[in-house]
Amino acid sequence: MAVRHRLIRKSPADVWEVLSDVERYGDWVVGTSRAELDEGHWPELGSALRYEIRIGPFTLHNRTVVRCCEPITVLELEADSGPLGTARIAMELRPWGEHTLVLFDEHPLRGAGGALHNGLLELAQQVRNRAMLGRLARLCEGDQGPARTSPVRPRPHRA
Repeated sequence: MAVRHRLIRKSPADVWEVLSDVERYGDWVVGTSRAELDEGHWPELGSALRYEIRIGPFTLHNRTVVRCCEPITVLELEADSGPLGTARIAMELRPWGEHTLVLFDEHPLRGAGGALHNGLLELAQQVRNRAMLGRLARLCEGDQGPARTSPVRPRPHRA
């Protein structure tokens, strides 16, 4: 289980603003490209995003669904990576003085990811999640670094 935490020098409301902005999803989620809203209103319960994850020469077509949303405190997602299976991603935002302690918990639920989960994959997940929390902190704290090369594109509203 890949559990990490990060102190972000912004209020929980400021951090939540970034987490709930579908157009910023790819700015903090490592490897995400060509993301778009699939259904609902992000991050309401049941809403979903579709996006690609590039790992070297491979491209995975993923879908992430909001499974629990308690604004400003909890966001739980289920990421579906097709044949690799699904993963639970839980973020808890705790006030820490005037800042926010973000607790990030990710672990496989179903499929090959769960069956093949081992120490090496755990290490890779820890490295990726550390980078994600670093990106999230930079976005929230205003140090966005280099411009994004592949913007998130919201899907047109369905009638």
